[in-house]
Amino acid sequence: MSKDVTARCERSDGWWAVEVPELPGLFTQARRLDQVAGMVRDAARMLDVKVGEVNVEPVMDEATARLLCELFDAKGEAKAAQERASKIMRETVSMLRSDGLTVRDVAAVTGVSLQRVSALQDA
Repeated sequence: MSKDVTARCERSDGWWAVEVPELPGLFTQARRLDQVAGMVRDAARMLDVKVGEVNVEPVMDEATARLLCELFDAKGEAKAAQERASKIMRETVSMLRSDGLTVRDVAAVTGVSLQRVSALQDA
């Protein structure tokens, strides 16, 4: 049976030093984070442990962690705003078309291409 684990990764001299708390004594390293899961599985095999999912957890200093939090928050807000704008655009196109405006007029009023108006009205 395989075991899901967390790989805690800290930068050290151009490498990621990797520790797996669920498997005491399992340490490895990787140049890039995308290599960590494979390195953990290889190291676990040497300990006769089968690893399933590897959750790669980079450990950052406080300032970097704070910036990453702000980044993810901003990305979430941007996604929500884009979803809201898309909904409003669909509603606007629908309303303008039902008011009798041509596709060209709707495109001119909303500032999008003719193709986009057509796609929105067909959605």
